Amino acid sequence: MQAIFARQALLPESWASAVRIELGADGTIATVETGAAPLPGDQRVAILLPALSNLHSHAFQRAMAGLTEHRGRGRDSFWTWRELMYRFAAVLTPDDVEAIAAQVQIEMLETGHAAVAEFHYLHHRPDGGDHDDIGEMSARVAAAAAETGIGLTHLPVLYAHGGAGGQPLSPAQGRFGCDLPRYERLMTSAARAIAALPADCRLGIAPHSLRAVTPDLLKAVVAAHPSGPIHIHIAEQMQEVRDIEAWLGARPVAWLLDHLPVDGRWCLVHATHMTGAETRALAASGAVAGLCPITEANLGDGFFPIEDFRAGGGLWGIGSDSNVRIALAEELRLLEYGQRLGLQARAVICPEGASNGRTLYAEALAGGCRALGRDAGAIASGRLADLVALDGEALMLDGRQGDAVLDAWIFAGDDRLVAEVWSAGRHAVTGGRHPARERVAARFRRTLRRLLAA
Repeated sequence: MQAIFARQALLPESWASAVRIELGADGTIATVETGAAPLPGDQRVAILLPALSNLHSHAFQRAMAGLTEHRGRGRDSFWTWRELMYRFAAVLTPDDVEAIAAQVQIEMLETGHAAVAEFHYLHHRPDGGDHDDIGEMSARVAAAAAETGIGLTHLPVLYAHGGAGGQPLSPAQGRFGCDLPRYERLMTSAARAIAALPADCRLGIAPHSLRAVTPDLLKAVVAAHPSGPIHIHIAEQMQEVRDIEAWLGARPVAWLLDHLPVDGRWCLVHATHMTGAETRALAASGAVAGLCPITEANLGDGFFPIEDFRAGGGLWGIGSDSNVRIALAEELRLLEYGQRLGLQARAVICPEGASNGRTLYAEALAGGCRALGRDAGAIASGRLADLVALDGEALMLDGRQGDAVLDAWIFAGDDRLVAEVWSAGRHAVTGGRHPARERVAARFRRTLRRLLAA
């Protein structure tokens, strides 16, 4: 049985000193003892936290990071970026997808994420036809997770239409496209791939967006999958909001909440552009708002109304989306700083008298676990052992205790402070490094060179 001794650890009730944790063979936390003494063979760490889950990733886009920063004619936007992404996606092979996914997962683990929800829509051959196994690309994402040890919630995407109103897919979208029968065959194949992973990994569904599925199709796929996570892009861009309102007679969030059984199974990714009434209704639904501050800034999406959302009891988490940069502390910092810039105020997200770092971390922790359907998020018996240890000897953490640790990590440090990471008890990062880092990076480098030469 693995055991960890921490000089200080964040437990559900409060910080505690001299904490000894035993991990069960099933990947859960077996026991938690405070005021303990270390035993021979214990892994000793300075600062132990429950580890966050990354609730939204398109892994393949990591390979195009930095390639879309050359301005074209006129004003660049999400929509011009999307055309470049389509051209990049058109040349990716299954080997490429596996190599990129493994690199992304290692970077996530080394920044302190124990698990990821992969919102996966690159399904088919470049001509839009099926691979010999229709779930080949999902199997490659799962193979990457088997290599890296990350906790995977895999979300095959249902992408049936090219725009609001049931528009046909464009040729560039052919690799993504599925009607419902084809999607169910894809899900069957993906389920086999996920079944080969550890038991904490799971499968959910992801109707891409209201512009990519019709109302009838959305209702049918939700009815066909009565359990497991449901993720959907929603209200990321104002053009999307206008298009949906013109088609369905309501703004995207309002329409979804009025017509689907949105509850704690759901994660609404971005939900950037909402009215006050939509914000309050989403908060009351129990669904998680999936926020991706670095990507949302990179694409010029806008600010999420987090003050009003939190005031209504809303739950949120963070994801790395396009993976233009994978940086856990920076995602949280940018979420807060965006609000400060917009509102011309400080310490926007935390309540009066509270730690900003503790508030950000605790709320992202709860939202991420719910979005992934993952029984983690706390150092407590029976929970999955998703854990992160910080380097207590690092300059910016030296002498810090309790919430001051989180304030320093998020606002004064970076992810180099991450020392150890466990995902469902799998010791994935040691001394700040994943053991497969060099091998996976070499494969990723070869993939990048081929893609840049294509």
